[in-house]
Amino acid sequence: MSQFLETIEHYDPSGQEIAFRFPPEGSAEVKLGAQLIVHEAQEAVFYRDGRALDVFGPGRHTLTTQNIPLVTKLLAAPFGFASPFRVQVVFVSKRTFLDQKWGTREPVVFRDRELGVVRLRAFGTYAYRIRDARVFVNTVVGSSGQLDTARLEDFYRDMVISRLNDLLGENLTSVLDLPASYDELAALAKARLSEDFGKYGVDLTDFYVNSITPPDEVLQRIDERASMGAVGDLAAYTRFKAAVALGDAAKANGGGGAAGAGLGVGLGAGFGVQMAGALGEALRGGAAPAAGGAGAAAGSFCPHCGDGLPAGARFCPGCGTPLGGTLCAKCRQVLPSGARFCPGCGTQT
Repeated sequence: MSQFLETIEHYDPSGQEIAFRFPPEGSAEVKLGAQLIVHEAQEAVFYRDGRALDVFGPGRHTLTTQNIPLVTKLLAAPFGFASPFRVQVVFVSKRTFLDQKWGTREPVVFRDRELGVVRLRAFGTYAYRIRDARVFVNTVVGSSGQLDTARLEDFYRDMVISRLNDLLGENLTSVLDLPASYDELAALAKARLSEDFGKYGVDLTDFYVNSITPPDEVLQRIDERASMGAVGDLAAYTRFKAAVALGDAAKANGGGGAAGAGLGVGLGAGFGVQMAGALGEALRGGAAPAAGGAGAAAGSFCPHCGDGLPAGARFCPGCGTPLGGTLCAKCRQVLPSGARFCPGCGTQT
């Protein structure tokens, strides 16, 4: 059916519409002198006979013989009084579409320098606007009656992920370096994607990488590795924990009467000896304790604490016991030369 349009305009209340064709299907006859109203942040692509004749910017435009041929009913008679000059108008939004999301559908396999092969997920945002309305309509909109941002999400997301995969393989060596590389990766991705978007008359105005993360199990291994790094010398840390455990055991068993007190004292003494040995080893630079005593040969042990003695040592580096003297059979205290009774417990020697 013929439509003699006098005023042509379109308003998008959703803010997500990119292009709208008027009329949505087919074409219409335009009355000479009809008004074409184009709102701010819009452009209108005017079609006649299936070709884009002109692009109108914001404002009111009067369609005269300079825009469309003068067609009267008399001239249209051979066509059954239906004008052979059919027209269409495609309104294109020129606003910047912000906060467009992109992200990986499936984890991307990446060869990490330190962690080996890992799978990565990437997410971010971007923004774009239509630069050339005529190119965009001819290459993307086509004969569609309406096009919004949701229709292009999958296409743009796949384009972004394809380029980002190449960039990760070329510029990244380890996942551990990612936090310092987001801005650089985003700038490189935008430079490559701008050409891809530009083919369709679109400007990629902003591009951001929000996160690139491995799966949870890989993050757990990274946390474990960081914990080991915080510990430092694992052997020294193990000895320290053992000494603390001995001290805790001594405290836990320190009560319960005389027997308990004796047991607590014994464990406490063992804890002190153990700590003294650990400190002595730390002072020696972490080397394994060597055997010896005062004048002792390599391979001997302290008769008091049982710690190994370095060759030629005169005192035990672990407990400080003088070496080379006679020990009390009961309390193991060193006896003065020629003593008949132990000065510590009174036991006859």
